[in-house]
Amino acid sequence: MREFSLPALYEVPTDGNLTDLIRRNAAQHPDVAVMGRKVAGRWTDVSATQFLAEVRGVAKGLIAAGVEPGDRVALLSRTRYEWVLLDFAIWSAGAVTVPVYETSSPEQIQWILGDSGATLCVVESEAHQASVTSVQSALPALKGVWQLDADAVAQLTATGSDISDELLDQRMSSAHADDPATIVYTSGTTGRPKGCVLTHRAFFAECGNVVERLKPLFRTGECSVLLFLPAAHVFGRLVEVASVMAPIKLGCVPDIKNLTDELASFRPTLILGVPRVFEKVYNAARAKAQADGKGAIFDKAAHTAIAYSRALSTPQGPSLGLKLKHKVFDKLVFSKLRAVLGGKGEYAISGGAPLGERLGHFYRGIGFTVLEGYGLTESCAATAFNPWDRQKIGTVGQPLPGSVVRIADDGEVLLHGEHLFTGYWNNEAASAEALADGWFHTGDIGTLDEDGYLAITGRKKEIIVTAGGKNVAPAVIEDRIRAHALVAECMVVGDGRPFVGALVTLDEEFLAHWAADNGKPAGSTAASLREDAELLAEVQRAVDDGNAAVSKAESVRKFRILTSQFTEEAGHITPSLKLKRNVVAKDFADEIEAIYAH
Repeated sequence: MREFSLPALYEVPTDGNLTDLIRRNAAQHPDVAVMGRKVAGRWTDVSATQFLAEVRGVAKGLIAAGVEPGDRVALLSRTRYEWVLLDFAIWSAGAVTVPVYETSSPEQIQWILGDSGATLCVVESEAHQASVTSVQSALPALKGVWQLDADAVAQLTATGSDISDELLDQRMSSAHADDPATIVYTSGTTGRPKGCVLTHRAFFAECGNVVERLKPLFRTGECSVLLFLPAAHVFGRLVEVASVMAPIKLGCVPDIKNLTDELASFRPTLILGVPRVFEKVYNAARAKAQADGKGAIFDKAAHTAIAYSRALSTPQGPSLGLKLKHKVFDKLVFSKLRAVLGGKGEYAISGGAPLGERLGHFYRGIGFTVLEGYGLTESCAATAFNPWDRQKIGTVGQPLPGSVVRIADDGEVLLHGEHLFTGYWNNEAASAEALADGWFHTGDIGTLDEDGYLAITGRKKEIIVTAGGKNVAPAVIEDRIRAHALVAECMVVGDGRPFVGALVTLDEEFLAHWAADNGKPAGSTAASLREDAELLAEVQRAVDDGNAAVSKAESVRKFRILTSQFTEEAGHITPSLKLKRNVVAKDFADEIEAIYAH
């Protein structure tokens, strides 16, 4: 199939903006908890009425600080309650939010604030403030910096005490549906980040149709979601706005180091994450089972979960014997895994990278269905996702209702719909190229099946052409190799080379478990074990599993275990965990050469 679309389930308002949502919630659901906020280590509810009042107070402060309609206001912070509060306050002041990743360097901050022309910046910490201050002389439009850790919310609220309700109401109604709501900068895998202009209409079309299509996951007063993704990423913003649109209770977690504790205390009914989170939960559970001498039971349970899920996709369904095994393992293993995920949830939505069939079937088999989706910053997050009632594991689902997916002659995925960005800020040439012929050219390669389910097979710019002329899409095999518990990251190489190779980094946490289980010295590292025959054999098993997904010509023949990690600080990965292949290839050029040396 070359093209597929679904009718819209949500009618985008002819006018209005996203602040209409918080006013509607206060009017229609005044006492419903729309936010969960951590106070003195405990989750406390914030009602729709209270949230609107707090937003209005901060918005008045922004107006008093000189923010005019259409101004860009930068927001540099980890994911926390105040992020959402500031986002809606910026919109309420009639302005445009410019998110900045909290891990950004001063040079990156200077580029985003300078390119967007931000007039004000709200940061989280003293360190963030120092970063902004260090480049402020190169930012003539920037009038001031406010710090959340220095009580910016209270300070702004006090500053705006003389702003009238009438003026604020005018500001809240000043932005129209086709005005910019935010400028979200791409992660910059191949160069300078580009600012994607997303309108209020784009968010209405995106979130309205997501909430309608996944209605059982967004029941007001019953459902809740815990946001631990970066709010600066467009996927995080989808979670934020969709939660407010429903409305359901939204909690924010700034640090995922204690994620399992946060899940246990907040107990969300819905989780949104990237595949690495779901891989980590699986690997940690398996490692704990092995440490407790129950590794064999866990592996049998995992095998049963996958088989059970696969059987659900067949006309006859699971056999009686499989049902009985599943019931036994549900008591022994699956219920405990669901408890780790909070205990109340039945669904998760995964995006940002391919989840993989194995994990998809495993989670559905334990009674926690992970619905995989696909999108880009330019498509206001999800442009395709699996419906809750008709999931096809191994695909990223059907198009967002009201939008169209087309497969070009060269396999590129093209998009059309109200949820798309209007162009790149200050970059007409890039906008014209990306939006040629009225379609957004994603740069991704994919296929549509007979039911309109999309499968993504790679990136056009990442296609490797070997010396023998074979085209190789790295994502397919990398995702399979990365699914192994020992593997942290994998990058396939081989452009212009005689065969395909791979650079592999090891998961430090799981390496420690593996070393202990296999009689290696305490404190063993990737550097001390990289030539260890047993470790090489284990990684080879991961590579063999990846090779099973591709032809012989595309398979990895040799790999190198690296002694260090791909890090955001070193510029190897973006804040959204995408590989910067050109940087990795440059920094590890000697390792790549070693693959082809013999």
